[in-house]
Amino acid sequence: MAEPTATAQASEPTSRADLKRDGPAVASMGALFVVSIALAMAFSFTFLSQNIRAFADPNSLLNAPIYLGIVVLFTVLILLIAKFGKRVLIKYIVLGSVLMTVYYVAAPLLGTVVDRTGPPFGVGLAGVAGAVLALGLTALLWFYPEWYVIDAVGILVAAGAAGIFGISFGLLPSLILLVAFAVYDAIAVYRTKHMLDLADSVLELRLPIMFVVPKHRGYSFLEETRKIKNPDPDDKPEKREAMFMGLGDAVIPGVLVVSALTFLDNAVTVGGVSGAVVVALATLVGSLLGFCALMWFVLKGNPQAGLPLLNGGAILGFLAALLPLYGLTPLNPFA
Repeated sequence: MAEPTATAQASEPTSRADLKRDGPAVASMGALFVVSIALAMAFSFTFLSQNIRAFADPNSLLNAPIYLGIVVLFTVLILLIAKFGKRVLIKYIVLGSVLMTVYYVAAPLLGTVVDRTGPPFGVGLAGVAGAVLALGLTALLWFYPEWYVIDAVGILVAAGAAGIFGISFGLLPSLILLVAFAVYDAIAVYRTKHMLDLADSVLELRLPIMFVVPKHRGYSFLEETRKIKNPDPDDKPEKREAMFMGLGDAVIPGVLVVSALTFLDNAVTVGGVSGAVVVALATLVGSLLGFCALMWFVLKGNPQAGLPLLNGGAILGFLAALLPLYGLTPLNPFA
């Protein structure tokens, strides 16, 4: 699965003119964020029907620390390779992860259309189509990782990961996951700062584990990364011409949205609408408010840990809808 590089980046401090100019880019980034989570909600029904889970027991309180541990180990491995090994190896690892993620997301989804009776990961048409799509997108990322290619694949990867993990984490494990990642992200950005080193490697190697939104027409991610990789010593450093946000910034809060949709009782309704849908949408709205707060800080010029604000907003939105409709009973592990 995509490793959460949960750092949103801008460039230098911005003026009022810059803030106005960057408004469309912020709106576009917000759209990518919302679309990814909305698709995760839609995909989750297919994943659930075919029991495609990352953990056998969604209600186990060990799921969150296990997942966080895997992410930390993966990050350490990438940083060690970047420092002591061949950096191109990082590209092989990440693109391999993307290939597997796209396959495990696409095959069951395609199975609902082209091969409804066959196994999603067998030799049926859906499995073959999923493999072809995964190989084709990975090859495109390797040979032509322009910003719109990265964003298109990023939406699919983020939506698939949030959908699968959302049905793999019950409500309480999801809350634990969001709190744990918010703390980890803050430490990784503000204390150890290793997430900033990881973000630099992601940009230089043109790795598809982030969203890229241009600030002006004619922008080329390939050209910008070329300048980063081979800077001209006679040129002054320029402001970044695009905004960047790690896929984890959509995946992690999306887990709680999908978890609410999956595990809350549909018998509770509000105006004829399932309480599970209401809480899930409130969680999405809360995360979007966190996104707005995040963008406010990002536009002031410094890299920001995304998950404290995004997860915090998601949790507040979740609780604001959950408590009046369900109380705390759904969060009781012994209920």
